[in-house]
Amino acid sequence: MLNTLLPAQTEKSQIKSTILNYINGTSYNQSGLIEKAFYPDANLYLENKDKTLWIVPAKEYTSWYKNKKAGEFTGRIGNIITIDNFEGIATAKAEIIIPESGSRYIDLFLLKKIENKWKIISKSASSEKSNQNGDRILFIVSNASFYGKSDIATGNSFSEIVNAYDTFKKAGFTVDFVSPKGGSIPLSYIDTSDSLQMRFIYNKDFMYALNNTKKPNEVIAKNYKAVHYIGGGSALYGVPENEDIQNLSMAIYEDYNGIISSVCHGTAGIVNLKTKNGDYLYKGKTVNGYPDSFENKDKEYFKNFPFLIQKTIEERGGIFKFSKRNVSHVEVQGNLITGQNYLSSKAVALKIIENLNNR
Repeated sequence: MLNTLLPAQTEKSQIKSTILNYINGTSYNQSGLIEKAFYPDANLYLENKDKTLWIVPAKEYTSWYKNKKAGEFTGRIGNIITIDNFEGIATAKAEIIIPESGSRYIDLFLLKKIENKWKIISKSASSEKSNQNGDRILFIVSNASFYGKSDIATGNSFSEIVNAYDTFKKAGFTVDFVSPKGGSIPLSYIDTSDSLQMRFIYNKDFMYALNNTKKPNEVIAKNYKAVHYIGGGSALYGVPENEDIQNLSMAIYEDYNGIISSVCHGTAGIVNLKTKNGDYLYKGKTVNGYPDSFENKDKEYFKNFPFLIQKTIEERGGIFKFSKRNVSHVEVQGNLITGQNYLSSKAVALKIIENLNNR
């Protein structure tokens, strides 16, 4: 099979591997990985109680991990936030969470391609007190920009994304995004009069994450406490039929006692989910989402629906319950939590957090 990655994508994946060598090396006492990440003459520009600027050579920094038990977890949880590259040079940002000390570090890297290999040539860091606990929530979004094969534009509900995202982040969770194809996703229902939405529109790190969503094969199920299916018209296309996403969600749910959740049209994403015994996930359970009766059946967009959410769930043994329009409504059935509309996004997130905190 031919490699269809664009050159920029290939470079970015190589840079990502270099940063992951640093993250994994420092998280699990793997000095060889740290050494591999840095250019030998690189410096780290750090802080300590005695020095405002503490310059540490990369070789010295690597040595800190050599006399410790290789493979043992150090308490550092790393996550790449952004990567920006141009013609052999790059910058990157990562966060390092240390729950035990209630700390969150931001690492800034300068990288250069040397002898065809990406190397960190300098790193600086700063820290803050944080409630981040390292637990992860996976938002499932769609790459579909149109209703089916029509030219009617649609997208993922921005309001549903930010209301849930903000709630999880404030509670100390890390949020990742996955889509069928990975990469950028279309957005809809953006309200610039909403202060929360405006704050996230201009948050470069957040928007980078939406422009660089993960592919299903880049996600490790055991790393996540819950999946959350986002709504918007896009949710009906690409996600429900994607077997990799189905398998990922059910692995989190069945193998790791995780939560499956959805909101509004995001409930379309759960219609094909089956348990190991062959039953639909929602069989005999009460489910919420955007009801079929609320759709405008005379509009052209509706004619492109691949299926009806409520009808499909009811035909397959689920109980679909909903409230009147513009009212928050959430149904909790153990580790299955569903909401009716964008107004339910925060409420669904709070129910997930309550479930996880009570364990």
